[in-house]
Amino acid sequence: MEKGAALKIRFKKTHPHLKVENFGPICSADVQFGNLTVFVGPQATGKSILLQLLKLLVDAKHVKAEFRRAGIDWEDKLALFLDVYFGEGMHSLWKNGRTVVEFNEKSINLPDLIRTTKASRGESMFFVPAQRVLTLRDGWPQAFTHYDPGVPFAVREFSEELRLLMSDFGTSGDLFPVPRRLKEEFRALVQQHIFPGFNLKVDTQHAQKRLVLAAGENSLPFMVWSAGQREFVPLLLGLYYLLTPAGASRRSGVDWAVIEEPEMGLHPRAIGVVVLMLFELARRGYRVCVSTHSPQVLDAIWALKHLTKAGAAPESLLKVFDAPATPSMVQIAERIMNQIGARVYYFERESGQTRDISNLDPSSQEAAEAGWGGLSEFSGRANEAVARAVANAERGAET
Repeated sequence: MEKGAALKIRFKKTHPHLKVENFGPICSADVQFGNLTVFVGPQATGKSILLQLLKLLVDAKHVKAEFRRAGIDWEDKLALFLDVYFGEGMHSLWKNGRTVVEFNEKSINLPDLIRTTKASRGESMFFVPAQRVLTLRDGWPQAFTHYDPGVPFAVREFSEELRLLMSDFGTSGDLFPVPRRLKEEFRALVQQHIFPGFNLKVDTQHAQKRLVLAAGENSLPFMVWSAGQREFVPLLLGLYYLLTPAGASRRSGVDWAVIEEPEMGLHPRAIGVVVLMLFELARRGYRVCVSTHSPQVLDAIWALKHLTKAGAAPESLLKVFDAPATPSMVQIAERIMNQIGARVYYFERESGQTRDISNLDPSSQEAAEAGWGGLSEFSGRANEAVARAVANAERGAET
């Protein structure tokens, strides 16, 4: 490959394709992205690493420009770059002579990709990391340069983007619920299941802005929020960024939306609200990528697939999420059923390979697909154990 050719990557409008071999815990990954792509699998199997690598491939010039702006110099050394991009100690991800990366059928030479360049451009992927709660540890998003260089780029960049977004709201006032930020029906569902009786506001204490949950005259600072509220607020702000209040369906220039573990800290009903909003992102034209440990996310995708295949009315999808069948929501549900093609990949610990389990067939001969990447295994074992115990008890009663 001609030197520097890796820097000419362009977003491919249909079915982007990523192949990776021998990169960290990933022995072999072959991922064809739909407009909604979900990664499942045990911890430390490479889901987040693959998503962060995808971010680097899509936004290499932007990533390098942000590091230079923060005064970070990796001296064009791959090991140093991996430590500042993926996080301290992650230089061992790359295995010399063995690691292979291909994106959209182009071989990527990562040492060339990370070399310093003068050119820069805006980012085309918005990344909501699993560690998003770190961005509000003091109750307010921190600047990119606030973090130690060992913190992954995805966390630092997300915090910086939220900090800039907060400038749109001024020095004080309501952040949720507010008109034109999320559809009225989405706001009602979030209020009901995540912020019952509370408003999210910008407050000022000792000249320092902070986020608080307000109930009447009482204001609750970040550290006394529930775990689910602490996890959800930065995700909500990320959704504000993506679900633009203007006439455009998407934020200009942003093609991808990555959301890691959207279910963290949330009650199942709240998870349903979040999943419905992820569907809305895909419906708006973002290429959405999600990593999850929640069977409920796959339940929703399974229901979407089968309702669409059966030609069901859009109201059927809204019933899955216990969402109101208003004309606006029915229209959204109809478009979701017509537009979203979901793909699901299982990251297997034993082999280090990814498996396409998009059919989500519980009768599949492939254990990974039948068990939905391990997310439904516990329920299956519990059901089997209870059924066996009941059968044994009934036989004992008969004798």
